[in-house]
Amino acid sequence: MLEITHLNKTFNPGTINEVRALQDVNLKIDPGSFVCVLGTNGSGKSTLLNAVAGTFLTDSGRITLNGRDITRWPEHRRASAIGRVFQNPFSGTAPSMSIAENLALAARRGRKRGLSWMLKPSLVNDLKKRVKDLNMGLEDRIDSAIGKLSGGQRQALTLLMSSWLKPDLLLLDEHTAALDPKTAGKVIELTERIVTEGKLTTMMVTHSMQQAVNLGDRIIMMHQGSIRYDFGGEEKKRLKVPDLLALFDELRRKDQIDNGVADLLIANYV
Repeated sequence: MLEITHLNKTFNPGTINEVRALQDVNLKIDPGSFVCVLGTNGSGKSTLLNAVAGTFLTDSGRITLNGRDITRWPEHRRASAIGRVFQNPFSGTAPSMSIAENLALAARRGRKRGLSWMLKPSLVNDLKKRVKDLNMGLEDRIDSAIGKLSGGQRQALTLLMSSWLKPDLLLLDEHTAALDPKTAGKVIELTERIVTEGKLTTMMVTHSMQQAVNLGDRIIMMHQGSIRYDFGGEEKKRLKVPDLLALFDELRRKDQIDNGVADLLIANYV
């Protein structure tokens, strides 16, 4: 289980570039839950994912994962328990290494590594089987450099790598945003299968309201660094894209009203 309590992060504090990226965020995700995180640019959704991954340390608050307080853990230590797929298909892999070598490294995450041991015939056979299950036609190309593959093929392999050891938490950061619609659809299908079969606790940041409606068991909508809406269970199942659009419009209107009130107060004060 992931539990986030009173999490805050401000970038460039005390300057004209100050950004209050996370503001008293509280969130609890049960084991096996698949949560989609929505929000406009600057809403804090990717910042929240980065805070959990350990890309930076937060100003205050607490993050616990399966009962362990990881708040002050560096990113490399969290990586032993957290799998992650980035938006850029060229992140998260070693492009000059082969498919087999990349997957073998993933299979030994958190352990002493040595490619001469990892690429034993028994492991190679296992790699081929798992790669074949991706339905990308890569099982006969495991000796090819991963950098020569298409973006969709790389994202599929990164998904396999990040979920190989069934991490305590899987983070997906707009992992289909850089792909064409057809390829994105294939990667989403693969994502759903891997998460469901592995019963993986998952957070997926996405701009796609259709993906959020179709995937997972919970939708969180962020705005200005805080969680504004949280839908689960039957409520989430009933949500459609027009419903989410209406909520976004409601948040925008509220911002305009709040700004108008603030301007009026300033005018009266002056």
